[in-house]
Amino acid sequence: MFFQKKIFLRSGLQEETYLPECVIMKPGRASLQDAMDEAEEVIFGSVSTLLRKTGVSPQDISIVVTNCSLHNPTPSYASMIVNHFKLREDCKAVHLGGMGCSASLIACKLASDLLRLRPKQYALVVSTENISLNWYTGNDKPMLVTNCLFRLGCAAMLLSNKPSDRSRSKYELLHLIRTHRAADDKAYRCAYQQEDSEGNLGIALSKDLMGVAAGAASTNLAILAPYILPYSELLHYVFTLLCRRLLGMKIKQHQPDFKLAVNHFVLHAGGRAVIDEVQKSLRLTDYLTEPSRCTLQRWGNTSASCLWYVMAYLEAKRRVKAGDKVLMLGLGSGFKCNSAVWLALSDAGTNKDNPWLDCIHRYPVLNTLCSGGHRGKPL
Repeated sequence: MFFQKKIFLRSGLQEETYLPECVIMKPGRASLQDAMDEAEEVIFGSVSTLLRKTGVSPQDISIVVTNCSLHNPTPSYASMIVNHFKLREDCKAVHLGGMGCSASLIACKLASDLLRLRPKQYALVVSTENISLNWYTGNDKPMLVTNCLFRLGCAAMLLSNKPSDRSRSKYELLHLIRTHRAADDKAYRCAYQQEDSEGNLGIALSKDLMGVAAGAASTNLAILAPYILPYSELLHYVFTLLCRRLLGMKIKQHQPDFKLAVNHFVLHAGGRAVIDEVQKSLRLTDYLTEPSRCTLQRWGNTSASCLWYVMAYLEAKRRVKAGDKVLMLGLGSGFKCNSAVWLALSDAGTNKDNPWLDCIHRYPVLNTLCSGGHRGKPL
């Protein structure tokens, strides 16, 4: 408990994050029913809100893609949605398990690929993580860290390839790049589910995690760069590379500036150290990483869904304008890095279903924006 308190105070999380009731009332003694109750509460709530907001009937949805890494019951989450909302019988339902914190963009990629095969369709993507049966009760320090970071959350997104929906859509998906470094043993085991010496199940986070994450992000962005960076930035990079390798000149290799290509950065709120590492690698300002840090403070690491809480922060602050480009960067076990570039089709406005609506006025928090500390005062 002493170790967990010390980690929590340095984690960047505040005291408004959410845990399942069973973890609070009976930690380590959760049942399968507890896990199912948790899943149904967040999934059905998110999807119901989405359908009400968009005015889309469940019968109009032909593709469902869900993702949850650590809880994969039978029937699957995708089947739960089909059953609860009575979706049509020819609905293509897929569940992704064990894909880590970057799984939401993998689900979006799969839904996008399926939409390419079926014109004028709707695809529902639901991202969550289940904590009830995955709360670690042992004393292994690398496995206790997850208790201090992961919290309850869920996000539901509706994708459409109907031309008539363009006028009311928030964003258009321009690019989505996936990279996977599981061939490297260090990357493969840096976030690993295992039992400790006493048989307690949990996720062990290795000390190599930050270096692996930085390397995975660098590889992914190198693939993305030619699609979005201006030609001047690409030529500058190639020029310094040739000077170093062919002419042997001792000059610094130019690092592409992604701020020239996108307006907003939605970074995985996996932890204070993760955000620090990505900020340093991309040379981002505190203003650009503010949405991810505030998401970590308010909601914690909600795994795959956290990217959408960061996006909701940008919308609640009304920072996204029509024509802006938003770069999403997801990091997860495997080790995987996935990135997506979205084009805003309209100015962002605060709606009554935005999760930040009742608290956005308190963020960013003055003393925690850069330091990642536990307490602070709102600006």
